[in-house]
Amino acid sequence: MRFTIGFVKQVWAGLLVLLALTVILGVIYPAAVWGVGRISSGSAEGSPVRDTNGCVVGSRWVGVDPQVESGAPDPFFHNRVTGSVSDDDAFAPGDPATALPTNQGPSSEILAAFVTERRTVIAEREGVRPDQVPVDAVTGSGSGIDPHISPAYAAIQVPRVAAVNGLGEERVRQLVDEHTEGRQLGLLGAERVNVLELNLALGLTAPSCD
Repeated sequence: MRFTIGFVKQVWAGLLVLLALTVILGVIYPAAVWGVGRISSGSAEGSPVRDTNGCVVGSRWVGVDPQVESGAPDPFFHNRVTGSVSDDDAFAPGDPATALPTNQGPSSEILAAFVTERRTVIAEREGVRPDQVPVDAVTGSGSGIDPHISPAYAAIQVPRVAAVNGLGEERVRQLVDEHTEGRQLGLLGAERVNVLELNLALGLTAPSCD
């Protein structure tokens, strides 16, 4: 009899602990995390960036390289290439799969060929010598979707962007400076330019939105 009562008490205590942990860890904690995320800086919604018409055109933290039709004037500053590579496209614009991890390293013939092709294409697009194309223009970031470029890569794009948009180069350089972020805590990382926000500062908007 005593064994039965003791067993029932232990089972009941175990059920109470299970119920309490279920409520705390399965309901209260997730709700608290969700609530904190909702009232924080907007990152819970992907940190959306809107144009002057209120249309969402991207995220502050995700780089998407803007594209134009072949042969059309190109008014945009461009992002880095995606971090991964495929076997048949050195740029693969708009393909999220190219941002997946890759085993292509310094000894990869595919990667070396792609870097050469990218340098040639970008140099022709910007009207500079291939050796003037910065490293970050032809290589991907660790995440593969970095929204930032170096000030050096932005600098070689200034003449083209200024000409296509009918602006003075000095004005475009000023916009680049205004959207150049410094090192984190003044020590970590490097200066960087957020491409999406820079393009929006030029007045470029989404084609349409509902």
